[in-house]
Amino acid sequence: MNEPVLARLHHLMTLREEVETLSAPAVWSPAADWTEDDTHLLLCLDVPGVAAETLEVQEDGGQVTVAGHREAAPRLLSGERPSGPFSRTLTFPEAVLPQSGVASLSSGVLTIRFEKRHPTINVPSSDLNGEGR
Repeated sequence: MNEPVLARLHHLMTLREEVETLSAPAVWSPAADWTEDDTHLLLCLDVPGVAAETLEVQEDGGQVTVAGHREAAPRLLSGERPSGPFSRTLTFPEAVLPQSGVASLSSGVLTIRFEKRHPTINVPSSDLNGEGR
């Protein structure tokens, strides 16, 4: 074969790979919020339509990974909501006690409570002024 034919064949193969990548299912990532109270960090992820039995939570040092799977609707005519597997790794905003996470799922929101390594101590301002005695 001559060089121009090989170059065209390579170009066609590259285009084919790009088209296949475009038509592949979209990878999705649930929205997440970190909140806190005096003793715990709370991680909340939006996972509507994700079955609880598909959810996995794994702590690794200063990070937590949440993974799961949302089934595609059967006989979908038009779709905008992503489906399929997801995996999201987030960094703890402050230190937590290892393996202290407790998860709950309610109304499509996964909430994981982690015990803070250093709880916040709130001292009423009246105690600081000596008025609380």
